[in-house]
Amino acid sequence: MEIKIEGLTKVFTNNKTKTEVRAVDNMNIVIPSGKLIGLLGPSGCGKSTTLFMLSGLQTPTSGTISFGGIDVTNIEPQKRGIGLVFQNYALYPHMTVEKNIMFPLENMKIPKAEARERAAEVAKLVQIDNLLDRKPSELSGGQQQRVAIARALVKLPDVLLLDEPLSNLDARLRLQTREEIKRIQRETKITTVFVTHDQEEAMSISDEIVVMKDGIVQQMGEPQNVYDDPVNLFVAKFLGTPPINVFSGKIEGGKVYIGEEVIMNTDVSDREIYVAIRPEGFIVDSYGEFSANVKQIEVMGRDCSIILENPACEKPSFRAILEEFEGISIDSKISFSLKPNKVFLFDKETEVRL
Repeated sequence: MEIKIEGLTKVFTNNKTKTEVRAVDNMNIVIPSGKLIGLLGPSGCGKSTTLFMLSGLQTPTSGTISFGGIDVTNIEPQKRGIGLVFQNYALYPHMTVEKNIMFPLENMKIPKAEARERAAEVAKLVQIDNLLDRKPSELSGGQQQRVAIARALVKLPDVLLLDEPLSNLDARLRLQTREEIKRIQRETKITTVFVTHDQEEAMSISDEIVVMKDGIVQQMGEPQNVYDDPVNLFVAKFLGTPPINVFSGKIEGGKVYIGEEVIMNTDVSDREIYVAIRPEGFIVDSYGEFSANVKQIEVMGRDCSIILENPACEKPSFRAILEEFEGISIDSKISFSLKPNKVFLFDKETEVRL
């Protein structure tokens, strides 16, 4: 089921201050049928509001939402063919797992025998078929999450909507459950929209990500493509662990400067810029074009993370991840050559990629 969003806007009015907040501002995207799309951004960027408008729980101020070419903007939630999984699971504590899963089918007047059969099928899909007689209080957080997903899937929805579904799980369960969500989505081929503020989570399971800031879509694309080709400084800084390193720089006479060092040539006109370098973009090179002082060394198995200082850095220190680190010592000055595909230039005023 393809989802098409055109001019989607949601404005909230603060009754006390009489001010307006544009939670989502003129969103225009197409979500391909059968894909898992991650809505990604910091708290307050509008991703959950977008999801609630897709579900019908919130009404857009303007714009349209189409499912499979049909305008559903003003259609009631229960008639949209969606499955919705909330952040807090919202399971009924007095019901067994089986009855929690069957509950939506009872509202749809599905015969009990068929409802029980469908519940058993979807429980097997999410691997909780051995827990059907238990109550939610007897389940782990990950198991409760699977029940919530099963309850959403049992309706055979055209669209599955997940609102920060892993935020209540510990680190190990988050990893395990996100892999399960991807597996389930691939098996069912249901168009899925997954809301998260965790960029690693979004990049690991999404076919495409939509990066949002202040209600505005900044960039949409395959996760690796967005990481490798950010359109602005916000996207570059938001994606990546450890985060990208940002330096004040300038372009003069076709040369890119960080401080007094020329790091590369360019055909961009003279201006003040930000130079952003991924941590994996440094190569130790005694003849390299960029230098910094070593403050700390962290060996992490096959890689080594070096914390360094350079006066032009946006933060007090920055990080380089290296495969070769012999001969590096704390308080020494070290030179690097830079991997061109890991270096990005942004206009200092607009923060747009050059």
